Amino acid sequence: MWVRFTGDFDFSPAALGGRSTTAYRAGMELNVTRECADLAVAKGKAVRGRKPRKGAPFVEQADGEAVRR
Repeated sequence: MWVRFTGDFDFSPAALGGRSTTAYRAGMELNVTRECADLAVAKGKAVRGRKPRKGAPFVEQADGEAVRR
């Protein structure tokens, strides 16, 4: 799932029991796991988006908009 981080966010996958943490910085636009995206959005640290075309700006996803798979 594509997100843009609006604030710094540390993500630890539940499956690893806190043994691994990835630090994301505000302004990063990248593809992350659904678990990471859901937690970051719930904490107000990221917004969902769509995969940007090469050279195009990030496009935020509107609430309720279906994600194309």
